[in-house]
Amino acid sequence: QVQVVESGGGSVQAGGSLRLSCTLSGVTYQSYCMGWFRQAPGKEREGVASISSRGATLYADSVKGRFTVSRDGAKNTLDLQMTGLKSEETGVYYCAAYPSWGLCPMDDERRWDYWGQGTQVTVSS
Repeated sequence: QVQVVESGGGSVQAGGSLRLSCTLSGVTYQSYCMGWFRQAPGKEREGVASISSRGATLYADSVKGRFTVSRDGAKNTLDLQMTGLKSEETGVYYCAAYPSWGLCPMDDERRWDYWGQGTQVTVSS
């Protein structure tokens, strides 16, 4: 059974930094896309950043240059380093994964098979 577990959420002031981590366990395929999504209060969930098994990354335009996604393939862990956080980025951040060898687009959540429970990020202004 595949499990996705996030950690590292918390509260920070605007302009501050946070690092989120995610662990994927129980995997059976050799290659997985891994990514981060977030849902702000009253808004739909959106893709933030993803990374393929070969290290190819995709970012939402709103976070480019401020967020960095990375993974350790041997350990099936995923990190998201967030800097310059804004109050509108408050929300629940989810880690997700699906089996794939290619790029990891975030435009269609139905592609993403496995989801964590989410971790709260609160940015105060």
